[in-house]
Amino acid sequence: MRALLDACVLYPTVLREMLVGAAQAGLYTPLWSERILEEWARATVKLGPGEEAFARGEIAALKAAFPAAIVARREGLEARLHLPDENDIHVFAAAIAGGADAIITTNRADFPRGALAAEGIARRDPDGFLWELWSHHPEAMAEVAETVRARAGAALGTPQPLRALMKRARLQRLGKALAG
Repeated sequence: MRALLDACVLYPTVLREMLVGAAQAGLYTPLWSERILEEWARATVKLGPGEEAFARGEIAALKAAFPAAIVARREGLEARLHLPDENDIHVFAAAIAGGADAIITTNRADFPRGALAAEGIARRDPDGFLWELWSHHPEAMAEVAETVRARAGAALGTPQPLRALMKRARLQRLGKALAG
């Protein structure tokens, strides 16, 4: 499966690390555009000094790890697309240009299923998407979650209970499944 990751799912650290970890485990092929990555970097400015630089470092690491994930802009494609928020048309266009099966986003209102389905693309929320990956590959997803949990604990200086960490990342369904 090829899935385009919207900026809103790249911005939160735990969510991004779960999605990237699943891709690194070979459970799906991630896609994004330069504009999506730029939106993520700019969104971090509000977190404080140094956050944008940190995000740009993360972006560089993602580009190195997944060089084929960058979807090039296709001239004229955006002009024929319509969404409730014109600012999201570039995401839809990138999904089409990249041959995505789905757009992973928390932005339900601006990505109507009907509009996406006309192009053969599904809208998936990250919790449902990751839960589905877990249902087919429980061991691999458990390893991804444990790696993310350990990183979060190291960053925060205190152990992080897995289910609570997933809940804070708005991955309640996945957290419940992982907790067993």
